[in-house]
Amino acid sequence: MKILGIGSRILHAEYGKGVITNVSSNMYWVTFMDKGLETIEVDSDFEVIEAIDGEIDTVSFFDVESSLVSILQKWSDATQRVAIADKWKGGNLILEPGEAGMSNKEIPINTFFHKIVMVRDRIRVMEQKINSSKNLDDQEKIDLQQYITRIYGSLTTFNVLFKAKSDHFVGEKSGK
Repeated sequence: MKILGIGSRILHAEYGKGVITNVSSNMYWVTFMDKGLETIEVDSDFEVIEAIDGEIDTVSFFDVESSLVSILQKWSDATQRVAIADKWKGGNLILEPGEAGMSNKEIPINTFFHKIVMVRDRIRVMEQKINSSKNLDDQEKIDLQQYITRIYGSLTTFNVLFKAKSDHFVGEKSGK
């Protein structure tokens, strides 16, 4: 039996028309028009509409998507997926004024968390642009980096919202 390559089009009796997006030695990952992504065994019963020969250096759609996401996160202000700690999911942030007679302001904590993540990501982009700048000398880059580190330090209060410790803000580490 000949293995079909990525991009081959098939017609499956149960799932309908689809395109093979990934291949292993015994499974095809097929994106079907009506059913979405499904895995089927290579020896399943289906009709080949258009066969693409498998090549050694074929890249799956998942690999292409992962590479694109990585590039966008590195070179733009596109935010990565960051999880909020489970205990805060569905919660609200309540701002209570100190002045009598004023009403509270209530904000969904997910909205607030998303804004904190956007601030963090934009600071990271600014940091990358400073470090790659051709117009700043090394001392200016160091000075600006110290300000950024202090900004991260000021934002450590919000670390309680993050599910993963690797997503936390980190400021200056004290050597004391």
